[in-house]
Amino acid sequence: MKKNPIVIGLIVIGVIMVVFIGAILLLTLMFRRETPAFATGAKVGVVEVTGIISDSREVIRNIRYFVDDGGVKAIVLRVDSPGGGVGASQEIYQEVVKARKVKKVLASFGGVAASGGYYVACGADKIVANPGTITGSIGVVMQFANLEELLKKIGYKGYVIKSGTHKDIGSPFREMTPEEKELLQGVIDTVHKQFIKAVAEGRNLPIDKVTAIADGRIFAGEQAQALGLVDELGNLEDTIRLAADMAGIKGRPFVVYSRKKRRSFFDSLTESIAQRFKEEVQQQQAPPDLQYMWYQ
Repeated sequence: MKKNPIVIGLIVIGVIMVVFIGAILLLTLMFRRETPAFATGAKVGVVEVTGIISDSREVIRNIRYFVDDGGVKAIVLRVDSPGGGVGASQEIYQEVVKARKVKKVLASFGGVAASGGYYVACGADKIVANPGTITGSIGVVMQFANLEELLKKIGYKGYVIKSGTHKDIGSPFREMTPEEKELLQGVIDTVHKQFIKAVAEGRNLPIDKVTAIADGRIFAGEQAQALGLVDELGNLEDTIRLAADMAGIKGRPFVVYSRKKRRSFFDSLTESIAQRFKEEVQQQQAPPDLQYMWYQ
C-alpha cells in the first residue's frame, strides 16, 4: 500500500513538535530547579508573595496546598513586597503560623520585604535575607487628601448626606476635625500594636526592643540581622537548602513552585477593567485605607 507523503509529513512534524515542547519544559525546570508536583521524593515547596499585598486568597491557597501535600517536607515563603493591606497581610501571617505547626516554614527575602511584606514572614521558623534587602518599616499608615481650597478655586462644591457625625471622616471636601484625627490615631495605634506583637512573638524579641524600632524606618538585611529581625543572610537557594536540612531531607531536594490560578482571557480582561475602575474611584474619593505599607 502506497503511503501518503502528506500524512507522513504531518506525523514527522507532530513528533518534532512533541520533542521540542518536551525539551523546552525540561530546560525550564532545570534552570528554575522546579520539579513537577507529581515528582517522587522529598520536596520543598516555594510560595511567592510579590508586589503589593491586596488579596490573601491565592497565597493562602498555595500554602494550604503544600501543607496537605505529604511529599512536601518544608515550605519557603519567597517575599518580594513593600507590603499592602492590613487585613490581607494578617491573614497570610496567620496561615503561615498554622503551617508552621505542621511543617518547617522559612521566609526568603528578595529585594524588598517591608511593612506587610515583613509582617507575613514573622510567622516563619526562620527568616533569610540578602545583605541589601530593604526590610523592616514596622508601622501603619492612612493617607487622606484635603481638596477643599482647590475646589473653591475652580468653583466646585461637594455635598454629603450622612447618618452620623463621623460617617464622612476623611472626606476630601473639608478639613478633618481634631476629634476625627484622634479617632483615626486610635485605630492606627491599635493596629500598630498588633504589628509589634506579631514581630515580638515571631522573632522572640522583647516588646520594648521592637517598639523602639517600630517607627516605620527601614533597614538593610545586614542591619536587620543585627537587630534580630532576620536570622541569616543568603539568597533563595540558601534558604531552600536550609529548609531541606531543617526538614531532614538528605541530599539535594526537589523544589516545587506554587502554581498561579489559571484565568481565562475573559476573566483577565474583566478583572483588569474592574481593577482600573477601582483605582480611579479611589483616586477620586480617597477613602480611608489602612495599610502596612512602605512608600519609596
